[in-house]
Amino acid sequence: MIWRPFTQEKTAPPPIKITRGEGAFLFSEDGKKYLDAISSWFVNLHGHANPEIAEVIGNQAKTLEHVIFTRFTHEPARKLEKILQTIMPPSLNRYFFSDNGSTAVEVALKMAFQYFKNIGEKGRNIFLSPEGGYYGDTFGSMSVAGADSKYHGLFSELFFKTLTFEVPEYYENVGGIEEREEEILFELEKKLEISGDRICALIIEPLLQASFGMRVYRPEFLEKLVNKVRRYGIAVIFDEVLTGFGRTGKMFAANHTNVLPDFICLSKGLTGGFLPLALTVATEKIYNAFLSEDGAKTFLHGHSYTANPISCAAACKSLEILLRPETLCRIEEITEFHRRRSIPSASKRRSLGVMTAFDADSEDKAAHIVDEALKKGIFLRPLGKTLYLFPPYCIRDEDLERTYDVINESLQESRP
Repeated sequence: MIWRPFTQEKTAPPPIKITRGEGAFLFSEDGKKYLDAISSWFVNLHGHANPEIAEVIGNQAKTLEHVIFTRFTHEPARKLEKILQTIMPPSLNRYFFSDNGSTAVEVALKMAFQYFKNIGEKGRNIFLSPEGGYYGDTFGSMSVAGADSKYHGLFSELFFKTLTFEVPEYYENVGGIEEREEEILFELEKKLEISGDRICALIIEPLLQASFGMRVYRPEFLEKLVNKVRRYGIAVIFDEVLTGFGRTGKMFAANHTNVLPDFICLSKGLTGGFLPLALTVATEKIYNAFLSEDGAKTFLHGHSYTANPISCAAACKSLEILLRPETLCRIEEITEFHRRRSIPSASKRRSLGVMTAFDADSEDKAAHIVDEALKKGIFLRPLGKTLYLFPPYCIRDEDLERTYDVINESLQESRP
């Protein structure tokens, strides 16, 4: 019997058996058609079963399926690195491969910690992170989410030490946001004055805390935050596992700001939703601290499927499709569509790139809307009382229109 993720099997309805996907749609065994309005946990940039990516996967499987990535390298990994160099900030130029977002974060945490050990600053053993963060389900990534995480609190007695701060929530017609940002930064400064020289790294989801209810915050706050921690010599990790590859309207969320991290974590949309693959990208300064005749300064971390050639080939094709003018134009069109399309009964409406979200009155009402949408062939997934759209770039305007209509109808039906 299959044990599903994030599912209470005692009360959840049975799963719908999907037999195939095409573009923005999924097709079930009983012949029903569902619009995947959340890109199946945000991974399907170009929709399902993209024929171009499928073709390169088949061709690569006939050539080289896998090889240990220590003594050997291969062309798909080298090609992927070269493509990424054209879109990544030049300072981020050292690519460490792994296979999922949690692991990409885990690698960044370990690298940051060891970096300070390698340069002789051995007292930095605390991580700084915002409240409500979600970085994955390994113990390092859970630890930096904090003991109050609704996903990981059960395991908090096993976590390492972290410091947290609030994030100023931003949404349509919010008031006093600049004052709130300054209050939070002022309180953070007090913590930094006490513990700044012991903090190893700040880790943050730039501009969008997805699992915290698609909470958005302003680029101005992120810039001030990064500049503040830099004054204490703290390294900076951007978890762009979800926000990377155009999801926020720019190639990376970092591109909305004038600051850059020391590490950036990438996964999810990297292969267009076909295969697991992740990258932790670091600066030359970080990388150089691991170069030594002393073997103890080696980064002793790896995975059996590191830089799998088939996954790398899929990523190369996915990025090629992403960088086409028509795809970049479509991202802009979806972003603009969210700006102009209203949800009159919604609370705390917020949009960022191809993502838009709002809060229902309660978790029960959010669940009701999701159930009603599914009956009408639209797949949504709630985050507590938050509902959101995170569509693939191939979605048509008429399908977006229908999704908004269904949401608005369901909101009206659920009103007392």
